[in-house]
Amino acid sequence: MPERLFYPLFALQHRGQEAAGIAYNRNKKVVFYKSLGMVSGVLSHYLGEQHPSKVGIGHVRYSTQGGNKIENAQPFCIACNKGQIAFAHNGNISNSDDLRASLFDKGSIFQSTSDTELILHLISRSEKATFREALLEILPKLQGAFSGIFIHEDTLYAVRDPLGFRPLVMGQSLDMTVFASETCALDTLGIPDHEDVQPAEMIIVKNGRIDRVQWAPVNQKGQCIFELIYFARPDSTVFGYSVHMLRKKLGAALAAIDDHHGDIVISVPDSGNSAALGYSVTSGTPLEHGLTRNHYSGRTFIQPTPETRELGVRLKLHPIKRAIAGKKVTIIDDSMVRGTTSKILISLLREAGAKEIHLRLSAPEIKNPCFFGIDIPTPSELISNRMTPSQIARFIGADSVQFLPIDSLRSCVDNPDDFCYGCFAGTYPCPVKDSPMRRKD
Repeated sequence: MPERLFYPLFALQHRGQEAAGIAYNRNKKVVFYKSLGMVSGVLSHYLGEQHPSKVGIGHVRYSTQGGNKIENAQPFCIACNKGQIAFAHNGNISNSDDLRASLFDKGSIFQSTSDTELILHLISRSEKATFREALLEILPKLQGAFSGIFIHEDTLYAVRDPLGFRPLVMGQSLDMTVFASETCALDTLGIPDHEDVQPAEMIIVKNGRIDRVQWAPVNQKGQCIFELIYFARPDSTVFGYSVHMLRKKLGAALAAIDDHHGDIVISVPDSGNSAALGYSVTSGTPLEHGLTRNHYSGRTFIQPTPETRELGVRLKLHPIKRAIAGKKVTIIDDSMVRGTTSKILISLLREAGAKEIHLRLSAPEIKNPCFFGIDIPTPSELISNRMTPSQIARFIGADSVQFLPIDSLRSCVDNPDDFCYGCFAGTYPCPVKDSPMRRKD
């Protein structure tokens, strides 16, 4: 059991670096271990131990709702009137403030600021007799994004919200059924075939038997387009799309509207690599390896503070001077949130002797917060909410900045109306409510 949780979690480390944890059923009891840190540091000692179990879940965390505290680390494990429950959840509940206030007024005691905990409170307070009935009762009360996995006794429950914001896939082999946010986790276990858990679907797995329940109607989808632009690993399949091939299309679409093509194209590794390749092929501009990455550093976007993000950029990326000096450089990145990373990168490229620097983003301008699981919490933090592209260029020190228009982004997917573009367009597929409670601690 340990390696079947550890290695898939290690493959998903890019999705969160603040905390990691596992829970599993042993001798009819749910046991768990979690701590702040990355998978290798938190869980590697489990590889040398025997923990026989038929059911287990794991989680890696980066904070969007609730701060980076051990109380918010997942999985959450409780004992209540429905029995022992372990729960790991991806996404944000957009009506969590109202639900939390109602539960608080009824006497609930919260140990965390994570919206994951309130789901367990709702289950515990349900008057339904069984866990399954309680889960089916409370799921329609939740708004927003939740792809989650429960352990109850010796049974695994996988659930996904009706809009399908966050990805969740199921893969099977001869001796196991596995759920994961991305297919790269299944690849580590040698499971090539997979299918999406459908929006508003609950899948129950017990002793190898699978039961599927559609618990709500699906009128539209709200899949997070940012998963494909940035968040997911390029070797994954997400929402039915090859992440790498989709990012190549984004880069090609960016080149098609760009009147300026430099001497070379370079990418911001790793999430800009695929788009840079597509841009290079379409524009005919040579693709150069202009930035080298220290793979022992993490992802700067999901670092919790501006200070650690800035230090992380300089630790992570460094220019190759011989490739850049004296050249007009087109640099491809996936997106721009705060502008911190871009400003430091432009400075590094200037120091390396670049003649001109033209920054191209394979995403539209991010002008609005995300309420569903991406750390874009306040408009004041978003540089595109305060500046035009030409103003951004001056601020970060680039010769020009250009974003991919939303229409071009939509043209790159086969089913554009199935995605959420809220962070770009400001319209969301379900109600949202902003409040101080939704800020990170």
